[in-house]
Amino acid sequence: MSETRPHVLFSFGTLMDPKVQKTLFGQTVPSFPASLAGYTTRPLKITDPEVIAASGLDVHLTLERKIGAVVEGAVLHLTDHELAAADAYEVDDYIRRRVVLASGESAWAYLDAKPLRPSARIVIVGDSIAYGRCDPQGGWASHLASAHIAENETDHRVFNLAIPGITLADVSEQTPTLLAPRRPDTLVVAAGINDSALPDGLAPIADALQNLAAAAHTHNARLVVLGPIWLDEERTSNYEGLCFTRERALALRASLRAWCDENHVDFVDMWEPLRDKPDLLLDGIHPTPTGHQALYHHLTAHTR
Repeated sequence: MSETRPHVLFSFGTLMDPKVQKTLFGQTVPSFPASLAGYTTRPLKITDPEVIAASGLDVHLTLERKIGAVVEGAVLHLTDHELAAADAYEVDDYIRRRVVLASGESAWAYLDAKPLRPSARIVIVGDSIAYGRCDPQGGWASHLASAHIAENETDHRVFNLAIPGITLADVSEQTPTLLAPRRPDTLVVAAGINDSALPDGLAPIADALQNLAAAAHTHNARLVVLGPIWLDEERTSNYEGLCFTRERALALRASLRAWCDENHVDFVDMWEPLRDKPDLLLDGIHPTPTGHQALYHHLTAHTR
């Protein structure tokens, strides 16, 4: 009986090499020419001796977003075992995520492990914390936008579409129609804390995230989910009719992380920067300007 090959993996580098395939898989695998639009490549220095030995190269390529660019490569048809071998071969600088090929076919590809580093056009959706409430400078999202646009004023854009008081369910309903004119390559979702304050608010979280993942995939955009920030429960147990508690926030954090792990989506934990620092929260839930700075500096680890 022939071995099934349920996985399609786009490769633009060493995995296309028959010698590498024989080393990893014990044989060459079915491969067909393919291209990936909206990406370019840049060199990446490799230090893992096993990877260097398998490929014969100490510099590999990694993908970077660029409108109008195209990366030529091939799709490899892999079994579960072969896909696991490919995962083990890739160094920590890469992570496997879904992309849409120029043909319209969905495939796996190894992208930069830092989800915001290869971005050009970022859309942020979320609630009042992403909106920047309580910070006249616009919060962490504004700091991110300033740094990102300054890096490449011609090609880089950040669109902050966050709305105070919104739930993740609302975000998942409203976002799809907002993406097309902004041509995003990265969708950052920073919402859910309001859902956690509602009775049974966490129940529809998975459905909302699935809808957002589908919307992002339609535009070949990478989905990045930010977890909730630490909150000062003594001041938030009953806030404007909503019940914010640390237990519920932690349950939200766990739900988001579990969904992202299961669906190969990037999760950025935002809990630690403000943990046990109530002075960085103006009302127990909204960061002060200094708190937003701390969140932004935490995010820079995923951009550089």
